[in-house]
Amino acid sequence: MTGRLSGVGVGPGDPELITLKAARLIGAAQVIAYHQGVGKQSNARRIAAGLFPDDVIEEALVYPVTTQSTEHPGGYAGAMADFYAEAAERLRAHLRAGRDVVVLAEGDPMLYGSFMYLHDRLAGEFDTQVVAGVPAFAAATATTALPLVRQTDVLTVLPGTLPEPELARRLADTDGAVIMKLGRTFTKVRSALEQAGRVEGSWYVERASMTAERVLPVADVDPATVPYFSIVLVPGDTRPGVARYDLPATRVTEPYPGAEVVVVGLGPGPDRWLSPEASQVLAEAGHVVGYGPYVQRVAKRPGLVRHASGNTVELERARQALDLAVAGERVAVVSGGDAGVFGMASAVFEAGVDNPLLSVSPSVSYPGSPPSRRSRRARARRSGPISR
Repeated sequence: MTGRLSGVGVGPGDPELITLKAARLIGAAQVIAYHQGVGKQSNARRIAAGLFPDDVIEEALVYPVTTQSTEHPGGYAGAMADFYAEAAERLRAHLRAGRDVVVLAEGDPMLYGSFMYLHDRLAGEFDTQVVAGVPAFAAATATTALPLVRQTDVLTVLPGTLPEPELARRLADTDGAVIMKLGRTFTKVRSALEQAGRVEGSWYVERASMTAERVLPVADVDPATVPYFSIVLVPGDTRPGVARYDLPATRVTEPYPGAEVVVVGLGPGPDRWLSPEASQVLAEAGHVVGYGPYVQRVAKRPGLVRHASGNTVELERARQALDLAVAGERVAVVSGGDAGVFGMASAVFEAGVDNPLLSVSPSVSYPGSPPSRRSRRARARRSGPISR
């Protein structure tokens, strides 16, 4: 008979957030393993120590390298691969001897957890189970009492170790976001948030649910004080220009300066056929709304939020654009060819007829054709109530 391997999430730090199942397995374990850095104590062990059986065998799995350099010929990846192979062999000996092994994991074992690398090496040989744990970002949202995402919002979980341009792009394209793995990456993360226009409303949570917990607006954080065990929350409600149908409506009695919706024809394809007016509108817009392939033709830049959707939801797109403008945003609704020739102009005007924020920028409708000569509605910037 061989033992059973259990990867057990112990939650973000507060021992009371350990699940009942995790507590039961820890209390009955014959062997408990946990990861820790050189010269450091294991956070996972500290969280669960009150549940350890008196006669349990402990296996401290000490990382050979964390943020420091290594002389391993395979570099960091090679050093870690050898470490996980050696750690798996230590646990394999216990399992073959018939002892049940519990591997502790901070948060959830399968969310950036070290247990998964042991699971890769041992699950094919032994009976294995994974016990979910409360992830740190769930504890952080509870601490801040911030709704992270609602209804059909998209939540993106990002490691702060991503390159800054990639972080900025993903933050601009999502609704809600969680950024993990901070520490030395915080300065880069905050810069990416600024580029995406997402600093305002974003919160920093350090050591969520622990006694040393600290919560601050991202803009107020000193990068020199940020530890690895910290998280940035970017609620979907704070996305620039977000408008929600399920929240109490705010009636706007005066227009915002510069708020508008311009329906833009992108022409038949080549950038050189895009009109100067259309180029200017796209350069000034804070939001681009449209069918996915057309939205992809608009270059990414800091501060621009791109809203892509499918091919049969023209009215929904139009209403989204109008809601963004009502919230004070400058919006470009894009179409291929000319926006008035089987394009988005008709849908937008249907959704917001007589809205003083609407205008159309025409473009070439197909190769070789002249620009549309139909009359355009001038951009109205007069004062007065904004209607949907």
